[in-house]
Amino acid sequence: MSYTYLLYLLVFLPGVLLVYAIVPQRFRGVVLLLASYAFLIQLSRKLSFFIVYTTISVFLIGLWLSAAQKRSEARIKAGADRKTEKKANTRRRRAILWLGILSQGGVLFFLKFYDCVASHLNLWTASEVLPVKNLILPLGISFYTLEAISYLVDVYYRKIEAERNIGRMALFLSFFPIIMEGPICRYGELARPLWEGKQLTYRNLTFGAQRLLWGLFKKWIIADRLSPLVSTLFNHPDSYQGGVMALAGILYTLQLYADFSGCIDMTIGTGEMFGLTLPENFRQPFFAKNPSEFWRRWHITLGAWFKDYIFYPLSLTSGIKKLGKSARKKLGKHYGQIAQTLIPLFAVWLCNGVWHGTGWTYLFYGMYYFVLIVAGELIEPLVASGTEKLGIDRSCWPWRILQTVKMLAIIFTGELFFRATSMPAGWQMFRSIFTGFGKGGVADGALLTLGITFQDYLVAGIALAVVLVIGILHERGVHIRECVAAWPIVPRWCFYFAALFVVLIFGVYGAGHTPADLIYAGF
Repeated sequence: MSYTYLLYLLVFLPGVLLVYAIVPQRFRGVVLLLASYAFLIQLSRKLSFFIVYTTISVFLIGLWLSAAQKRSEARIKAGADRKTEKKANTRRRRAILWLGILSQGGVLFFLKFYDCVASHLNLWTASEVLPVKNLILPLGISFYTLEAISYLVDVYYRKIEAERNIGRMALFLSFFPIIMEGPICRYGELARPLWEGKQLTYRNLTFGAQRLLWGLFKKWIIADRLSPLVSTLFNHPDSYQGGVMALAGILYTLQLYADFSGCIDMTIGTGEMFGLTLPENFRQPFFAKNPSEFWRRWHITLGAWFKDYIFYPLSLTSGIKKLGKSARKKLGKHYGQIAQTLIPLFAVWLCNGVWHGTGWTYLFYGMYYFVLIVAGELIEPLVASGTEKLGIDRSCWPWRILQTVKMLAIIFTGELFFRATSMPAGWQMFRSIFTGFGKGGVADGALLTLGITFQDYLVAGIALAVVLVIGILHERGVHIRECVAAWPIVPRWCFYFAALFVVLIFGVYGAGHTPADLIYAGF
């Protein structure tokens, strides 16, 4: 059972809402906790042990950090030298923090990379040095591990108090709408509102249902419809060339966006039903003008996590600050700043690639954006100077459209390698875009033999056009749900039912259909 299964949509979620509404407010957090573990167990079964381990260990380490701080304050009050005690306390608490980080990140790293390391080591030594165990990742571990680490870091820096209610901790890490694909939430923003059991309201239920339906529109009508075509092209990279391979990168990017952002829409909509405001994870990413802006719009919570917990801490270390100071003296303010951010930025994009998986394609993907972002910063003074001399207004529409088109090419290329089954396959597909148009081209009708029909292309194309229009309206600050909510009751509900029937009629689901897995649930 996943978010797009009819069992979830028609039985599980309505059932949880009903029980939640009936029980007294003080028990609503328990209802959500039980529902979340029921959801986890039916999907992950024995692997649910890992989230129990994370919950207990993070809860205890958080209390340990808090206790160490209080003991230090007590020593100072008792007459201990303030400066000496503060230094000793910092060392103690830092050691506790690193123990907590390693206890969480180490499990994730082992489960993700053990088989990869074992297989490569056995291949290099031509013997079985380590047995390959075919380990399976527990549901949501990549997401709740980052949430757990952020909680420990925030407790260490005393941004939040250590949690003393293990039920609240357990619910935060396991809340069923966010467990599969995020968004990555912060403890200080979500834990208490989640546990306090807000009252269900008509507005929250209707607005949440609308957002959930919008997510189903993207997932069922676009992502699942394109799935057979994308799988065929990427599983047989040597069978097609030219325009078909270019189309493979484009269609996979659109499938991934519809799948991932659709799931996030369903997640945020479900949270809204319970009166919760979950963080947005997408903000019209295809309107970005450069790689940095793209990653401020795509998977926003992951980028924010890397910025807050890797980039900034590294940037503030004494060695990096000394490097930046020296570089600014020798290279000037702009290039000195770039030099100072190189190591933290490299660490961010290395972790981004590693977080997604063990394949070389993921590592390449991270380094791809690292190089593009650094290159963009390096040439920015030249671009600014050149456009100024040529009298080009960088805020004018032609320039902005040119930058968007350039960025789309960058995005599609990156996703081509990201989805490729291996780096050689990715390079083969990329080269074939420029070197071959004779075999399996767009014009010879090959696209109609790849698992989807002309009608599928038509429906997906219209749905993508709808997503584009909605994106343009959002980019201009138009809040569509608010506009529809202001309509008179008859046209408003006619619109709602029309939207529901569109999803039900044109969606790909039900008997005889094999549901496409949520793509980011695999990361």
